[in-house]
Amino acid sequence: MVASPHVLASRAGAAILERGGNAVDAALAAAITIAVVYPHMNGIGGDAFWLVFDGPRGELRGLNAAGRAAATASREAYARRGAAMPVRGGAAALTVPGVVSGWWEAHRYSRERLGSPIAWKALFDDALAHARDGFPVSPGQRRVTAATPALFTATAPAEVQRTLWPLFHPDALGERFRQPALAGTLAAIADDGAEAFYRGALARRLAAGAAETGSPLTAADLAEHRADWVEPLRVAYRGGEAVSFPPPTQGAAALAILAMLEGFELGSLGDADYVHLVVEATKLAFEDRDRGLADPAVVDVPVARWLDPGRLARRRALISRRAARPVGGPPAEGDTIAIVAADAGGTAVSLIQSLYHEFGAGVIAGDTGVLLQNRGAFFSLDPAHPNCLAPRKRPASTLIPSMYLAGGRPRLVYGTMGGEGQPQTQAALVTRLIDRGLGPQAAVEAPRWLYGRTWGEPTRALRLEARFGEAVADDLARRGHEVRVVEAWSDLMGHAHVIRVDAGGLLGASDPRADGAALGC
Repeated sequence: MVASPHVLASRAGAAILERGGNAVDAALAAAITIAVVYPHMNGIGGDAFWLVFDGPRGELRGLNAAGRAAATASREAYARRGAAMPVRGGAAALTVPGVVSGWWEAHRYSRERLGSPIAWKALFDDALAHARDGFPVSPGQRRVTAATPALFTATAPAEVQRTLWPLFHPDALGERFRQPALAGTLAAIADDGAEAFYRGALARRLAAGAAETGSPLTAADLAEHRADWVEPLRVAYRGGEAVSFPPPTQGAAALAILAMLEGFELGSLGDADYVHLVVEATKLAFEDRDRGLADPAVVDVPVARWLDPGRLARRRALISRRAARPVGGPPAEGDTIAIVAADAGGTAVSLIQSLYHEFGAGVIAGDTGVLLQNRGAFFSLDPAHPNCLAPRKRPASTLIPSMYLAGGRPRLVYGTMGGEGQPQTQAALVTRLIDRGLGPQAAVEAPRWLYGRTWGEPTRALRLEARFGEAVADDLARRGHEVRVVEAWSDLMGHAHVIRVDAGGLLGASDPRADGAALGC
């Protein structure tokens, strides 16, 4: 089974499963395809993080395919530009795109360790067809494009107007969306692998195109990039283990929320009590994250302290029936995609792929069709902060692929887009599935909430989907939450996908807030 936020990507993954591929192959085909058909949310100019459970070996591994800052991207240079990191334009495109390196390493693992019969080039079939021949523009792409006016008005940086507008401007969106330049780039990668993207002629064209927008990325930055295999994080939860990604991602925050919630009986709570407890645990987890999350290759990130059971028990005791004060920290936006896959051999994948903000930095690198990410906008310019910008450093990241293991094997494989909302939506999924007895689709469709300063807003309000009802909103407001009711099905709440692994098979769910599907074979 494979689930993603665009039906064409899910179909590509399912087709690979039909051809004898495994869950890693299915996730790859879906990931490569969605980089074409959901271009406002992700692309080959962005980052990715993989969580892979190797079914035959019973091993869990993480793959960090996030890019590092350019060698010339120093704090001092960016501080001279202004008091905050740039969000749009070439200067915001300061980190190497890591997605393709993740695809290549995942494919190598599938072929060499899992014995897959699927060739690298076959994974690109659907993506290439959609890029060359076009595809119907999704409702999500039209909706997000219309909701991003800052990119499509005269105030946008000149390089955004020059490179982004001809393809992505709302007035340019017809019935079918074609990306011939991106098709050429994908064809080169399909022929020559990741080497073409990072060290070949394509890499030199990419670097030259990035430089024309004002990006500090160079061919040398691309050539030095590598994806890394890492050890995932784990915490006990309800007789199993919740597992997620280590720093520089916020996976520790997602796990801390669940570890604190384990001290409460959640199954019989009313909605107001339930949401309140999760939000209060979220505030405590975010305090640690906002103070210390950074690239662990550069600074010491105290994950062991954050997830220490005794400390989490003391933190849990701070939760009361009243809303605690809001916590600080930068806004953590995120337009992202999540893909989950599982197969009959016990292999499972949770994958997050992203440009960071919608359309990333808003610039396309020359004639490559590659829309560059703005993940570097999450760096701090405060020299005392662990996440301070430095050359060749990875920024802190909101992206967190996750699973829940029972008996050492995947029981739930899940992920979502949504920046600051990712740990919160993941907590909602796990507690609704494990504690509150919902099935996968019901858990995904249930009304959600979002606490935090996301999407560029200065407030840390608690947003509730209108389907919670007036009584729940009023109850939470009386407890001291700054409640804002949003539409019944809101993109703010992320696009979540989950596969439940049962003795009798796989049961998947896809978020109706997106344009996807959960497909099995």
